[in-house]
Amino acid sequence: MTQKPIELHYWPTPNGWKVSIMLEECGLPYDLHLVNIGAGDQFKPEFLEISPNNRMPAIVDPDGPDGKPISVFESGAILQYLGRKTGKFYPSDERKRVAVEEWLMWQMGGFGPMLGQNHHFNQYAPEDLPYAKKRYTDETHRLYGVLNKRLEGREFVCDEYSIADMAMVGWATLWERQQMDKAEFPNVMRWLETMLARPAVEKGLALAKDRRSNISQDDNAKKVLFGQRSR
Repeated sequence: MTQKPIELHYWPTPNGWKVSIMLEECGLPYDLHLVNIGAGDQFKPEFLEISPNNRMPAIVDPDGPDGKPISVFESGAILQYLGRKTGKFYPSDERKRVAVEEWLMWQMGGFGPMLGQNHHFNQYAPEDLPYAKKRYTDETHRLYGVLNKRLEGREFVCDEYSIADMAMVGWATLWERQQMDKAEFPNVMRWLETMLARPAVEKGLALAKDRRSNISQDDNAKKVLFGQRSR
């Protein structure tokens, strides 16, 4: 039976890359639906039906549970869903699965949001706020240190390649932008080199790469991304 393409609602950002990498690694067919977050596509009613937090990525799988369509939002939840669906990169052994989930949640709660705040105050904030810059640059540094220690003697974050690695790699590619010194984190840099050598990671990171723009130079995009309140 031919697998129907999954709808991937996506924009080329570290969160979007998580899912494009997973789809490529699993060899799942997908149709790309670009969600231009700088233009406000994430607030369109049709997108909110599948992602009520108005954030991409999201997917719609026409071959969901019991053969019925299902939509999934939040990048970590999508990775877990695809891991269960395919039986790949998300171990069934409970101890191994717990380890993957620990590090996936670590990424979702820290090595993502905190790095995002680093980007915001160092790249996008209209005011120079030294306290905020130091706060989030220091926290980024701490998180890289945690990851560096975890990767000591390990090829991948959880011994075997998993969705935890996929969740982190896009953020780690931006280490220079985050004002990190690669010499301080040799295990992270070795892991990053290993990750970037994977063809599926390369393809996932390259998806719609030409649409990625410099938001710091786009005032309209900044208003859309950073000026939202409850609607």
